[in-house]
Amino acid sequence: MTIHLELAPLISLGAGIGVLVFPRLLNYIVAGYLITLGVLGLLGHSL
Repeated sequence: MTIHLELAPLISLGAGIGVLVFPRLLNYIVAGYLITLGVLGLLGHSL
């Protein structure tokens, strides 16, 4: 039995929960998400 999960929805879910629990972390969560997307884009991976 194999479970295949996409990365982008998991990151989005984690970011949304983090913002609800700690609203001040919004800037860091958005920055981390954008940096992750940028690095993966430069390396030729897609989410």
